[in-house]
Amino acid sequence: MHKNSSLARAGQWFLHSGIQEPSGGVARFYQSDIRKNKPVSTEITGYAASAFVYLHTVTGDQIYLDRARQTAQFLVKCVWNRELKTFPFEYPSNRTYFFDCGIIVRGLLAVWRQTKEEELLAVAHAACRGMMADFRAGSGYHPILELPGKQPVERTAHWSRSSACYQLKSALAWFDTAELTGDESLRAAYMEMLDFSLADHTGFLSGADTYGTMDRLHAYGYFLEALIPVLHRPECAAAFSSALEAVSRNFQEISPAFARCDALAQLVRARIYGGYPVPPSEIEALAVFQATSDDPRIDGGFLFGRRDGAPSPHISPVSTAFALQALEMAGKQPPCRYLLI
Repeated sequence: MHKNSSLARAGQWFLHSGIQEPSGGVARFYQSDIRKNKPVSTEITGYAASAFVYLHTVTGDQIYLDRARQTAQFLVKCVWNRELKTFPFEYPSNRTYFFDCGIIVRGLLAVWRQTKEEELLAVAHAACRGMMADFRAGSGYHPILELPGKQPVERTAHWSRSSACYQLKSALAWFDTAELTGDESLRAAYMEMLDFSLADHTGFLSGADTYGTMDRLHAYGYFLEALIPVLHRPECAAAFSSALEAVSRNFQEISPAFARCDALAQLVRARIYGGYPVPPSEIEALAVFQATSDDPRIDGGFLFGRRDGAPSPHISPVSTAFALQALEMAGKQPPCRYLLI
């Protein structure tokens, strides 16, 4: 067992809590007040694939690689729609999300780097091409499409139903797939999305109330993460610095009323990957989100958040994945960017 007890407990939660079903699919979160998992989310399953690979890399435990393979096989065998060349939002679902597809692709690539299973890279490449063809909307990309016709769903003010800078994290799948396949059209699409995002990211946090702003800090963290491979470009480094400062300032102001674990974990990871110091107070605050319980469905997982000091009843795979990585990375050199969950 790895010496980091926080990471070890989080890893055990992923393995034994029941958040991952026997099929390999991973639920959106566990709701402890009613003792029930939410439905399997294909996006969350993609994150879990990346998390299992990271856990295997850090601990060397074979069981994490076995779970990563199982997770990836669920995505390519059960979820991937070969005819439509897309991943449905849930399993099953009649919608597909641009953002989710990119997260799933990155999960498949993470597993492929360990196993070199050709099908994983082939599906990832086909999914990237499908994203470019299906979601394109003039100067951006539709966030959601109806299946099977792939008609755009009407956008709303909520960040996940809008086209904005957070989508660059999903487009990072294009950049990574281009490196592996030599498909330069994917790299060009990422660079175009980068230009879109740099042009409009400064207004992303404006106009929301306290709770909405905290939600947007989580989404703004995706923009920060997607800039990591291009921080050598002055305009990207400048955008990263200003966005990091905005996330830090807003989190400090809002967190007494509402704090999301994933947003804080993303802030810590961004500081580390960007070469910025991490305040010890952020590490301490992040560690407090890890749950302790006699119930294996809860123990070791990380809470979604706290509102007015009260913890949420949601044990979240995304919060757990982001937080275990942030806490493991703290005080060390950042790992290879491909390991970013």
